[in-house]
Amino acid sequence: MRNRIKIERAIKDLTQESLAKQVGVSRQTINSIEKNRYAPSTVLALKLSNVFEKSVNELFELDETD
Repeated sequence: MRNRIKIERAIKDLTQESLAKQVGVSRQTINSIEKNRYAPSTVLALKLSNVFEKSVNELFELDETD
């Protein structure tokens, strides 16, 4: 799965830490999502969607191998 979290975070000028606090996870979780090492739960994906005012589909995209 690919994602646009790092890009959207930069657009909103958010640190990993500040984003993590907004959605109730650790900075390490945000880092892992951005590096595609962790696929977020549905609830976390929806929280991120709310922060960035984008649909989940705009933030996350399945790879052809997924």
